[in-house]
Amino acid sequence: MAEEDGVRRRDFINIAAVSAAGVAGVGVVIPMVSQMSASADVLAASSTEVDISNIDPGQAIKAVFRKQPVFVRNLTPKEISEANAVPLSSLRDPQTLAERTKEGKENWLITMGVCTHLGCVPLGAGEGENRGEFGGYFCPCHGSAYDTAARIRKGPAPKNLEVPEYEFTSDTVVKIG
Repeated sequence: MAEEDGVRRRDFINIAAVSAAGVAGVGVVIPMVSQMSASADVLAASSTEVDISNIDPGQAIKAVFRKQPVFVRNLTPKEISEANAVPLSSLRDPQTLAERTKEGKENWLITMGVCTHLGCVPLGAGEGENRGEFGGYFCPCHGSAYDTAARIRKGPAPKNLEVPEYEFTSDTVVKIG
């Protein structure tokens, strides 16, 4: 009988010790994992909202998303038709305008304002800036020229200007990110 009591007591002590170690382990792991999550300022920078109500057709603005420039452009019907008239076979990074815009909002082109060559900021979003020979954007660093759909047409840039994730939250506000 004494042996059975000893085994049971030993089992209880083992279970209690393992349980205490498990609780202590969770108590250590939770703070370590939670300190790796993004802080409030990082979460706030993960998206940005842009009011597009004052952007006239043919006009573009610069905004900031994740500390990088973003171009928001209201394309004119002429710019849309010019972009659609370009044969995809002539493009280095072939994409249609429809692939770069949202359905029903083809006049709104939203791209990162960073040249895909070496990361310079192209001209063409500000009033009176050089838009290059294709009417889109022009990178003054090494001469990359983009068309009205922000597709690379000339120069050393290997890819089109990047289109970030975005959605229209209303007719006058777009949320980027």
